[in-house]
Amino acid sequence: MAPFAAPDVLVLAGGGVLGEAWMTGVLAGVEDATGTDLRRVEAFVGTSAGSIVAARLAGGRSPRRPSDAHSDAEPPGADGRAGSSAVREALRSAGAAAWAGTAPAASAALALGAPGGALVRAAALARMPTGARRLDRLHEHVRRWGTRFDGRLRVCAVDRRTGRRVVFGAPGAPPAEVADAVLASCAIPWVFAPVKIGGREYVDGGVWSVTNLDAAPAGRDTQVLCLDTIAGLDPRTRKMAALRGAFRVAAELETQLLRRRGARVRHVAPDAAAADAMGHNLMDPAGSDRVLAAGYRQGRALAGGAA
Repeated sequence: MAPFAAPDVLVLAGGGVLGEAWMTGVLAGVEDATGTDLRRVEAFVGTSAGSIVAARLAGGRSPRRPSDAHSDAEPPGADGRAGSSAVREALRSAGAAAWAGTAPAASAALALGAPGGALVRAAALARMPTGARRLDRLHEHVRRWGTRFDGRLRVCAVDRRTGRRVVFGAPGAPPAEVADAVLASCAIPWVFAPVKIGGREYVDGGVWSVTNLDAAPAGRDTQVLCLDTIAGLDPRTRKMAALRGAFRVAAELETQLLRRRGARVRHVAPDAAAADAMGHNLMDPAGSDRVLAAGYRQGRALAGGAA
């Protein structure tokens, strides 16, 4: 394994409840092994579950450690429950089968934004029944963090009408509040209601790409760390093997685009212990603490620290 280099840019992919827990654990482990403060990296790119992790960091909040998994220090919601549960509830409520359906259905080239890909997506989204469920608790949870688009945070979503990716926070993107953009990035099309921003409807950024690595603001010698939950899916079932294969090809193509710009990309999937902790259902909140701990150990090992 190559020596660990502190990232300039963090790319945080989709992955449901357990993906959020794994990414959070890895980042905490890296911080503790290196003394690096990942809240201070130059840029964050987040998609779906990864947009929640990215918004948290950009808002100045450190990633959770296994020791404080049950004491996230978030204020309670209107129903009196701890705010930290809002993330788990929002991500799990879609169900694993619905989340998996956000995978790019055509070739990897479509995941990179070929014009035909946008047309295919737009047509599919137009035919798809619109979800009715809302993510209001998650919106309030993210809003309380006070995160703003300050040039560092980028949140990926898809314009429902055109099928094209929109990277909120990037130059030229439509103006948006961070909480609205995060909700849009998590809005699985046929499960959750599209999120309206500036009169347009947006849905889950995973419809375009699970990583959106190519949206990273990276140039020559930029160090990019991408955490990709789906690359560690258990391939023993035919469905999981197909999903992992499709996502892996897309991520490899996106990685090559960054490397052509001169960036140094480290693409990290869950290791064997973390993948085993996740199991088959990325939406099962019962495994969150176990996955957080496995991610933490992996992060320390990745950075060269003790397990």
